[in-house]
Amino acid sequence: MGRIVAALLLFAAGYAIANRYPLTYNVLYRHAAGDTESAVRAMLFLGLQGGILLVALALLPGRWAALLLTLAGASILVNHGYSGIVGEPVDGGTLAWMIAETGQAGNAAGEFTAPLLMAGAQTAAALALLAAARWLLRGTVTLPWGPGVAAAVIVMLALPSVLYRTADLWPEAAERNIPGLGWDLLTAPAPPPRAAPELTPDPAIQTPRHIVWLIDESVAEAPFARLIAPKLAAVPHVDFGVAAAMGNCSAPAQVALRSGVDVRRASPAIDLRRTPSIWAYAKRAGYRTMLIDGQTSGAPQNLLLAPERALIDDFRPMPGGIDTDLKIADALNRQMRAPGRSFTLAVLRGVHFQYRDHYPAGAIPADSPVALQYDTALAWSKGRFFERLLAGVDRDAVAVVYTSDHGQNLTPGALPHCSREAVRDEFRIPLLAFLPDTLAARYAAAPREGHSASQIFPATLGWMGYDPAKAAVLYDNDLDRSTARYVWFGRTVIPMGNDTQVSLTAGTAFPGN
Repeated sequence: MGRIVAALLLFAAGYAIANRYPLTYNVLYRHAAGDTESAVRAMLFLGLQGGILLVALALLPGRWAALLLTLAGASILVNHGYSGIVGEPVDGGTLAWMIAETGQAGNAAGEFTAPLLMAGAQTAAALALLAAARWLLRGTVTLPWGPGVAAAVIVMLALPSVLYRTADLWPEAAERNIPGLGWDLLTAPAPPPRAAPELTPDPAIQTPRHIVWLIDESVAEAPFARLIAPKLAAVPHVDFGVAAAMGNCSAPAQVALRSGVDVRRASPAIDLRRTPSIWAYAKRAGYRTMLIDGQTSGAPQNLLLAPERALIDDFRPMPGGIDTDLKIADALNRQMRAPGRSFTLAVLRGVHFQYRDHYPAGAIPADSPVALQYDTALAWSKGRFFERLLAGVDRDAVAVVYTSDHGQNLTPGALPHCSREAVRDEFRIPLLAFLPDTLAARYAAAPREGHSASQIFPATLGWMGYDPAKAAVLYDNDLDRSTARYVWFGRTVIPMGNDTQVSLTAGTAFPGN
């Protein structure tokens, strides 16, 4: 009896460590908020899942038990790693976002080494306790095994996941929620088709032959204004000042930029997968569409789904180390000096953390403050970029927008971006346009504050020959005035599985705390 009691205590300890975050968010927080009924229900459902895991570990032969613990450990590790850094539980939108951001996994590992090591240690401790509990139980009692028992174990292990998806029971425990959420994503319905553009361009309007969107990575407005803007003093351009990003994470911000957002009517029911997208408008206006990505060497990233991919004539992955953005500048320069008409969206490498990966080794001392590392990375990334981009280009034939996906919180010890309680610095981005004189004149009196990245879409439609007033009604004000309404998205920027709501906040105040 003593060994059984010890086994149960070891299992309870291991299970509590494994489910630290589900217990915290769904039991402790709800109880503290006075929602005792929900806290009790969550505790009972977690208890059911724990009991099933205990029975399965006790019954399964060694090899199968090891496999079960391995799969459970992987799921637990993801939960601890994400929740330990960001401070919120994992859900379907979060998993989709993590998959979309896999290209930044190395940077994240370097930046968050300590919390990830802690996540690994907690996962290892949980698995060790669960394995010890199994060893004690197997050494105390003789348990049956055969085809019937094996089938019962499989059904038993699947039951909580089925109940979670069909009944009003939650949360799904940490040892099973990542496979469960992965299954939800794999079995989700195919993305819907994109709508056709609602506007028709006027062929009589003279338009630039080449239009370029430059979407940088993690470039904050204040360091850009201090370090890079002075280098552009002699280059004709329009500086719109501080603009608001449409997300403090890369994928949501990029999706919203490409899709176009009707900011006056946007709500959590919005589905950005159904909008025409900038690509469809560009093609209707007679532009060849191109996507250049300096952050990936494989398939398109940032939740670019098949119906949208079909609208892109030319996709060019273009990673090239710390000189990636100069390589992109040269490619765009050739494109803008070539004949024909093109619309290009270029995702730059920028200065994603960890910042020391974005300048030559030895440029500054290795133990330099984070702010100095960031400044050095930004200076290397953009110091020569615009000169290379615009050299020899007929400025009357091109329109170029430069901005960033989101800003950066450079407070020591803070999550630089994508934090749960986002601060304003995570949304503060530069917004510049290099335009022909006829277009630049529209913005001579434009304010240098109050803009949002959502205004790039309707402004560009005007440059392509669409009616600017109609574009403003459909999406947002042109850049000659402030945004009609700030809109920003969380990690769930498109509907996932059975969840028809996205994470969206809107209002008259600049985003962030």
